[in-house]
Amino acid sequence: MKNRLKDLREDKDLTQEQCAQIAFISKSSYIRYEKGEREVPLDVLVKFSLYYNVSIDYIAYLTDTKKPYPRKV
Repeated sequence: MKNRLKDLREDKDLTQEQCAQIAFISKSSYIRYEKGEREVPLDVLVKFSLYYNVSIDYIAYLTDTKKPYPRKV
């Protein structure tokens, strides 16, 4: 998961601090997620998948398809 988070961040030209703000977490927590030192909690994965418009499966390397699943409202 660590490389996908970094790749998505770099594709949007975001800093680690900006990503932390997007997910309402500390910068140090984000850095640990990006390095693979800690598992990313589900609520944080949801925030990133919505922000980047990709599926959680894509972030977690369960698929190489970026397209998110249709959302149920």
